Amino acid sequence: MLGDKNRPQGEIHGPIRPIKKRRRKLVVVVDDSPESNVAIRFAAARAAHITGGGLILFHCIRPGEFQHWIGVADRMREEAREVASELLEAVSSKLNAYCGVEPTIVIAQGDPQEELLNFIKSQEDIFGLVLGAGAEGEPGPLVDYFTGAEISNLPCPVILVPGGMSNEQVDAMA
Repeated sequence: MLGDKNRPQGEIHGPIRPIKKRRRKLVVVVDDSPESNVAIRFAAARAAHITGGGLILFHCIRPGEFQHWIGVADRMREEAREVASELLEAVSSKLNAYCGVEPTIVIAQGDPQEELLNFIKSQEDIFGLVLGAGAEGEPGPLVDYFTGAEISNLPCPVILVPGGMSNEQVDAMA
């Protein structure tokens, strides 16, 4: 490797290209789980501290919830989207009051794992995926999925937040 003779081989010694200004967004999954609340708080606080940082609140409506006649299924989908939108708007408002971040809201429909992976891959400015792990027992299906074989398909790091952390602990770390 080229460089100073006194510097060990492979040591990082400075940027190899000019650092350009760019947006760097964290994606966090919003659902009704306690671990999601911890991950949301952590992601918002981190986004507020990252230069050029932003936050995306991601919610996915599962397709299995609409197995009825077409008209009924369409109405149920519409109601689920309204509920999701209200949830995300409420979370967004709380986060803005908490740390001044104004999140972007994304509502998808389909398999949460696939939709989240596809969304992340479709964006150029994702800095990391923040997931909350269950406080007790299994960490949760998204954590299992994104820390298993699928992690090699992600274009960003995964940040796991233990679901049992208190607000004070999250605030101290973020």
